[in-house]
Amino acid sequence: MAGYFGTDFFPFLEDLREHNNRDWFQENKERYERAVRDPCLSFIADLAPRLRRLSQHFFADPSPVGGSMMRIYRDIRFSKDKSPYKTAIGLHFRHTKGEESAPAFYVHLEPKSSSAGGGVWRPPAPALKRIRDAIAAKPAAWERAKAGEFRAGCGMAGASLKRPPPGYDPDHRFIEDIKRKDFAATLALSNKDVTSAGVMDTMLGAFATIGPLMRFLTEAVGLPY
Repeated sequence: MAGYFGTDFFPFLEDLREHNNRDWFQENKERYERAVRDPCLSFIADLAPRLRRLSQHFFADPSPVGGSMMRIYRDIRFSKDKSPYKTAIGLHFRHTKGEESAPAFYVHLEPKSSSAGGGVWRPPAPALKRIRDAIAAKPAAWERAKAGEFRAGCGMAGASLKRPPPGYDPDHRFIEDIKRKDFAATLALSNKDVTSAGVMDTMLGAFATIGPLMRFLTEAVGLPY
């Protein structure tokens, strides 16, 4: 059985990194669609029913515009780097409520730096406080939520405050987690993992592993898991 991402998937992204300009991309747009876009959309479509088995409140949308595959075009309006295209592919599987504070599952596809994971990145202040409050009030539940992902080789990603936020016990057993500004766990994937026939099971396995963490975060911000 063949996988979704073929032998030209990562080479295209490597070439794009070397030739990140509109002329090159337009000349190679058909290659991009064949080697990158279409395989991603096919993967998303097949993932959709299986993701629903993990949670009915997260969805995979294979729409070519506005769906789970993030745009390859960079927003360069406020960036010093004027390279017009992203050289990594992001797949984002959001909560049905569609709220900014909602955690999401995601896949990052980049040559030699791919990963699968989930969580919430830079949540708005009210959601961030709710997550911190939940950790502070339910340390045993938080410990269980983290246990699976660390056993499976996942790791927490993102930034943290240097000092405990006001209103929280600096001696709390999970004060380092309370200091976090991002709550996300990722599992590193090799190029071989991504291009193998078993990539679907690999991705779903990563999502299932961080399921307890996703449940904790989702319920902490007041949404169903």
